[in-house]
Amino acid sequence: MTPPESPTASHAPGATPPRDFPIQRGCPFAAPAAYAALRTDDPVARVTLPTRREAWVVTRYDDVRELLSDPRASADIRRPGFPALGEGEQEAGARFRPFIRTDAPEHTRYRRMLLPAFTVRRVRAMRSAVQARVDEILDGMLAAGGPVDFVSAYANAVSTSVICELLGIPRHDLEFFRDVTRISGSRNSTAEQVSEALGGLFGLLAGLVAERREEPRDDLISKLVTDHLVPGHVTTEQLLSTLGITINAGRETTTSMIALSTLLLLDRPELLEELREDPALMPAAVDELLRVLSVADSIPLRVAAEDIELSGRTVPADDGVIALLAGANHDPEQFDDPERVDFRRTDNHHVAFGYGVHQCIGQHLARLELEVALTTLVRRVPTLRLAGEREQVVVKHDSATFGLEELMVTW
Repeated sequence: MTPPESPTASHAPGATPPRDFPIQRGCPFAAPAAYAALRTDDPVARVTLPTRREAWVVTRYDDVRELLSDPRASADIRRPGFPALGEGEQEAGARFRPFIRTDAPEHTRYRRMLLPAFTVRRVRAMRSAVQARVDEILDGMLAAGGPVDFVSAYANAVSTSVICELLGIPRHDLEFFRDVTRISGSRNSTAEQVSEALGGLFGLLAGLVAERREEPRDDLISKLVTDHLVPGHVTTEQLLSTLGITINAGRETTTSMIALSTLLLLDRPELLEELREDPALMPAAVDELLRVLSVADSIPLRVAAEDIELSGRTVPADDGVIALLAGANHDPEQFDDPERVDFRRTDNHHVAFGYGVHQCIGQHLARLELEVALTTLVRRVPTLRLAGEREQVVVKHDSATFGLEELMVTW
C-alpha cells in the first residue's frame, strides 16, 4: 500500500529533506515550536511519517481551511496514499470503516443519521442532565478523598458517561471505553491489537442493538435501529461502526480537553481567578481553550484525489496530506498574539473541531460538557491543586488525540 513516488518529492535534487512527523509539543499549552517555522518557511512541507511513508503537512490557517473544504481532499482511509500515523491504523480502518474516514455520499448518509441528536436545540435540552451527572461524579471524587487521578476520576468519567447515556449504553466499566480508545488511537498499536480492542467494543454494542430491535427505548441507539437499520439503508456492521466512532471520538477529545484545561488553570491561577470573578466568561473561555490546546491536531488526514495547490506549492494527486489544527489555531496572521490565553478574545474562529463537511458533528455537545465540567469544578473545589511535582504530570504523545495519561490532584 505504499503510495507512488511523487515528482515533487522532497528527495528530488535541491529539495529540502522531509522532516520526521509527528512533531512533539514542548509545552502542552502551545503548538509545537516547529510549526511557527513551517508556517513562515515551508507552509506545505514534506514529512516522513512513523510508518516511513512520506506525506505533506499544512500549517497556515487559510491553507488548512482551504484544504478541509476542498472536495478533492479525500478522507477515504482505503486510498493507498492515506497518511496513517500508526502501523495498524489503515488496515483496521479499512476493515471497520469509521464514517469520518469516508467521502460523500457515504459520509453524508451517516452524518445525516446522527445529526438530529447533536443539534444546538437538542444539546441545550441536555444541560440539566449533564449537570446532574457532573455533580454526581464530583460528589464521588470528593467523597473518596485525594490524591486521585483526575483524568480517570473526573475527565474520563464525565465524557464517557455523557456519550454513553446519550446513546443508551448502561453504566459500564468506564475504563473499558478508555482502554479501547487508548489502544485503537495509539500510533504504536498493531492492526491485530486495534482489531481486538474494537472487536470488544462492537461486541458490547451488538448486544445492545439486538436488545433495542426487540424493545426500543428513548435513546440514540433505539432511534438509529428503528429509523435506519432496515434493508437498503445500513447494515448491522455499518451501524456498529458508526456507534463505535461516535463513542471513541466523543469521549476521547472531551476527556483530553477537561484534563488539559484543568492543568492549564492550575498552572495559571490568574486565569482561574478570572473565571471565579466572572463565571459568564466560561463559554468564551471554552472556545479559547479549544483553540490553544487543539487536542485533535493531526486528526484531519487526507489524500489528494487530484493535484491541489496551497501557498504556491502543489500536493500531487495520490499523496497524503495532514491539516495541522494546532498550526492553524496558532497562526499570527489569524490570531493576535496566538500563544496568549485570552478569555476575552473576539472573533475566535478557531478550527479545533475541524472545518468543512467533516467538521465535528458533536461540537455543541463537547462545548456543553466543557462548560459544565469546568464551571462546576471551579465553583465547588476552590482548593484543587496538584498532588506532587508539576514535572510528574504524564503527557500523552503517541495517541491520535493529545492529552494527559494521568493528573494527580488533591484539595
